[in-house]
Amino acid sequence: MPEFKAGDLTLEIDEDGFIQQPDLWNQTVATALAKTEGVDDLTEEHWKVVNYLRQFYLEFGVAPMIRKLCKETGFKLKKIYELFPSGPAKGACKVAGLPKPTGCV
Repeated sequence: MPEFKAGDLTLEIDEDGFIQQPDLWNQTVATALAKTEGVDDLTEEHWKVVNYLRQFYLEFGVAPMIRKLCKETGFKLKKIYELFPSGPAKGACKVAGLPKPTGCV
């Protein structure tokens, strides 16, 4: 399985770059993963999305549906795509350290 370095951590990733050990996720990992998605600086708005995704995942074991993400963060889908150009599933969930979503996020 491929590996990904973030700071002094080496993490296993799948073929799409999603980390395989969500419990090892931290802000350093998020920042490094964001760079792989073309996001050089995580702003307060990025963190609002990332932190919501993490909180939801830790509570329910899955990523929230996109409608819930938009409602809870107050961002329209267009804004989510501005923050994470590859989208809420591929970009935002990856940066948040979630497993690759299987359904519609």
